[in-house]
Amino acid sequence: MGSTLDQAISRGAEAIRAAEFLLFSAGAGMGVDSGLPDFRGPEGFWRAYPAYRHLGLEFSDMANPRWFADDPAFAWGFYGHRLNLYRATIPHLGFAILKDWSQSRSTFIFTSNVDGQFQSAGFEEHQLFEVHGAIRWAQCTQPCTSEVWNAGDLEVRVDEQTFRAGPPLPQCPHCSDVARPNILMFGDWRFLGTRCEEQAQRYQRWRAGLDARKTVVIEMGAGTSIPTVRHEGEALLRKGATLIRINPREPQGPSGTLSLPMGALAGVTALKDKL
Repeated sequence: MGSTLDQAISRGAEAIRAAEFLLFSAGAGMGVDSGLPDFRGPEGFWRAYPAYRHLGLEFSDMANPRWFADDPAFAWGFYGHRLNLYRATIPHLGFAILKDWSQSRSTFIFTSNVDGQFQSAGFEEHQLFEVHGAIRWAQCTQPCTSEVWNAGDLEVRVDEQTFRAGPPLPQCPHCSDVARPNILMFGDWRFLGTRCEEQAQRYQRWRAGLDARKTVVIEMGAGTSIPTVRHEGEALLRKGATLIRINPREPQGPSGTLSLPMGALAGVTALKDKL
């Protein structure tokens, strides 16, 4: 196992050294080394949010737009806490390593995370495709308009015991109804995908100009339960790109995948050390 892992790290480092294009793809495991909670399974979710254990609610129950209609203070208790947490979190050193690699190579980020950590680490908006939206952007709950707006300075007061938000709740600037994060939730027919679609178009233009043989995908913390991120890396692998999959629990992949069974920070650091 040790020699196989060493070989994968060495081959990955060689590929990065020769690369002209880099795709950093990230799932929820990317933020764990920054101290963000791991929502893997109900136990992981309940460790981060014990109040929901007593209510018998899991992550998929809370990530549901119906709460903004039925009980907006309850909905904003969950999302307001996450907004405040993500805003206060310092990205781990792996982000700085990725940023350094991106300086001399054409780079894009493909992520299912909504936490804004790549922006906090200094990456530019035009380099990002946040496929599930972003918590630092908001929209009308109804929605009364197709507009989304930056909610970076939004303040939400949350009771840490009940995870309910206090007034005033965020409002739509157009109709004064309750606002919500511009995040794609479960069973979400009112998500406004305008911003995501613009990001997707930029990403597709970038992807169309790739030379796959000179492209490296560094995938970090993306699991199989919601496999969007994994599928993207595997699609580029089939076109001839190098796929480095960093994942402590699910590092396996199609033939040719360089599997690193470790956390994001450890995997990126190991590649850096080889470089």
